[in-house]
Amino acid sequence: MGPGDRLVTDAVRRCGPWPAVLAVTAVAGAAGELAVPYLVGRTLDLLLDRSPGAASALTLCAGVLAVVVLCESLGGWAKGASSAYAAARLRLGVLRHVLGVGRAATRRFPEGDLVTRAGLNAEEAGRAPETVTGALALLVPTVGALIALTLIHPLLTLTLGVGIVLIVFVLRAFLRATTVISGGYQEVQGEIAARLVDALDGARTIAAAGTAGQEARRVLAPLPRLRAHGMALWRANATAGVQSGLVIPLVEVAVLAAGGLMLAAGRLSVGDLYAAARYAALGAALSTSLGHIGGLARARAAAARVADVLTLPPVRHGTRALPPGPGTVEFRDVAVDGLTVGDLTIPGGTVTAVVGRSGSGKSLLAALAGRLADPGRGDVLLDGVPLRELTHAGLRRAIGYAFERPVLVGDTVGEAIAAVPGSQTVREAATAARADAFVRRLPDGYDTPLDETPMSGGERQRLGLARAFAQGERLLVLDDATSSLDTVTEREVSRALTGDPRGRTRLIAAHRLATAARADQVVWLEEGRVRGTGPHDVLWRDPDYRAVFQEGRS
Repeated sequence: MGPGDRLVTDAVRRCGPWPAVLAVTAVAGAAGELAVPYLVGRTLDLLLDRSPGAASALTLCAGVLAVVVLCESLGGWAKGASSAYAAARLRLGVLRHVLGVGRAATRRFPEGDLVTRAGLNAEEAGRAPETVTGALALLVPTVGALIALTLIHPLLTLTLGVGIVLIVFVLRAFLRATTVISGGYQEVQGEIAARLVDALDGARTIAAAGTAGQEARRVLAPLPRLRAHGMALWRANATAGVQSGLVIPLVEVAVLAAGGLMLAAGRLSVGDLYAAARYAALGAALSTSLGHIGGLARARAAAARVADVLTLPPVRHGTRALPPGPGTVEFRDVAVDGLTVGDLTIPGGTVTAVVGRSGSGKSLLAALAGRLADPGRGDVLLDGVPLRELTHAGLRRAIGYAFERPVLVGDTVGEAIAAVPGSQTVREAATAARADAFVRRLPDGYDTPLDETPMSGGERQRLGLARAFAQGERLLVLDDATSSLDTVTEREVSRALTGDPRGRTRLIAAHRLATAARADQVVWLEEGRVRGTGPHDVLWRDPDYRAVFQEGRS
């Protein structure tokens, strides 16, 4: 059993009470359907014999039919509820897992593809309880029909059994083929979504360059493959439908022929022959499960794509707490993904600027310091404790992180800065990030809903900085987090950083000369290695170091 099938099984098993409701209604409805042919046949015999019990038998038939209708209604309602419950549970699980994995998730899967897997594919996989229960429910009338025909005459059972074996072979081949084709179809859907997200992310650049037509063609380039998979699905359905459709009348004719011969020989009554015909139709109704089998195939294929995401290893955290300390960061023989840091110490309470040309590894070094990435070799320590060994809460409380393009999370502007928006810490952090003035101009200040707050790139960066100031107790990591600020605001923020009254360690991935000049020390990266460390004025004597800023390529 593969990961996708295990996920389907888990979705059915852990879907609350709905699979039980589906099973009960399916079994009760199937039992009612099995009873109807017998009851109708018995009633027919009583009516032909003018028996006084015919009226009671007719009433019983109506009652059983009412039960069947009720079970079908409840089953339809339970199907929708089970699918919604399973899909919601899968989506929540994927979302939590992706957030727990962190950057590794987007390195493995494009963002648009991740959205497709967490959304469309999770919904498709969430239909597993409905499809599995529906397919299994069709076995009840099939098995019941075989038993009932055995009670009428074993020869009729043998005739129906041969037809059922043929139907099972058709369904098995259909399930295998449709699972593969559905997987290909869903893969192309994810590819188109990934291209679309990339295009939307660069919408301004595309509009400015006048390349909308070319970009549309690039996004829709996989459509022919999507069409090919869709046509293959249609052909598989049509082929299986024709094959199973041919078996049903053949089975019914064979049962009727055998029953007719026995009726002529006086071994069956007219009611028995009618019941046998109905039971043959019920038994062959297994072929009508093509819809359920197709749904199961799509659920299996979708579950396999969801399971690919869930197999990504999440970031593991330890159980240790930080001892008292100044916030000293140590890199010990660190190397990862083309960046070799080796041994490097950032003294507690100091400001360290990381400079280098584009692609030199500035953002990766910052990510290592904030444990948004783990080294492939070596360890990163904060006050003597490896970051891997810290608890999740302790790690995030100790380190504040600000990005070039911060994503603001929360219902209000205040919540985007800290979980307790009314606290004094929020205002102090906003003031340090030079965000307090524009926040106060908003209609409701810090209580203004975030989605009703139009912000420039610089204002958004200032809120991201405020969030880092409010969160980090020992270390602030700024990854190009002042790039959208004007010169005056950037200078004011830099003063707040260099003169932090709380004495926190500050690590800044910098691209401006002024930022490096104000730092206590500079870490100079070149081609994925530490080229030099020391004060800015000392490194400035090296013409290669000066070229980093003079060429404007940091």
